[in-house]
Amino acid sequence: MRSKPPERVAVGNSEERYAMKIDLNSDLGESLGEWSMGDDAAMLEVVSSANVACGFHAGDPAGILETLKSAKARNVSVGAHVAYPDLTGFGRRNMDVASHELVADVIYQIGALQGLAAAVGTRVRYVKPHGALYNTIAKDARQAQDVISAIRTIDPTLTLVALAGSPLVGWAREAGLRVVSEAFADRAYTPAGALVSRREKGAVLHDPEVILQRMIRLVQEGVIEAIDGSLVKIDADSICVHGDSPDAVAIARSLQQGFAQNGITIAAFAE
Repeated sequence: MRSKPPERVAVGNSEERYAMKIDLNSDLGESLGEWSMGDDAAMLEVVSSANVACGFHAGDPAGILETLKSAKARNVSVGAHVAYPDLTGFGRRNMDVASHELVADVIYQIGALQGLAAAVGTRVRYVKPHGALYNTIAKDARQAQDVISAIRTIDPTLTLVALAGSPLVGWAREAGLRVVSEAFADRAYTPAGALVSRREKGAVLHDPEVILQRMIRLVQEGVIEAIDGSLVKIDADSICVHGDSPDAVAIARSLQQGFAQNGITIAAFAE
């Protein structure tokens, strides 16, 4: 984790370098019936954490179960990728859900994934909200508290993955949750450190080499180039590669190879 001081590793008699670790996560288990989404098998060969869909925005029980089996076989940490009830919009449509419903929805999704995970001999270690819910609770205090309450109710030991630099990080920590701050490999950032809306040109990045250099700089220096060319500070312990992107596997493999060449180890924050 980048929140810990980098470990110094001796090289030769006098030189030394920093050995750094970062978590690499991806959104998986999102196929639904005959509708296939992403390449879970390939991604699980690279990532250290799998954000597994819980059926509200994507995923069906059989497919989710297979993803969990594969994650366990590869020793990949599992998280609940909770969302608004929005299969049609893939969880990317904003919803003004009443508090009692949102709390129940999040508990329901975590509980369902916990049951499936237990059936294959693994367990849910963290929660990462998806899509519109993720973006809303990053700054909306009411819905953020609903999600925090749901996690604390079902299992307060679960870690919450939140957008680095967002108010949610502080709110969740004040409530007693462990929080891991996250950056996105394949998304553009505003000068304020927010994600550029998917509706805007250039919001999603596709070139694996460009993404690699951005993420190496993020891990080593804690900064990322915003869409206007300025540098913005991002304190992140985990990096996400969206599993539904057609470039996802190429991006993940590029990060795996490039990180190794630069002394950066991919390791789950939940270890």
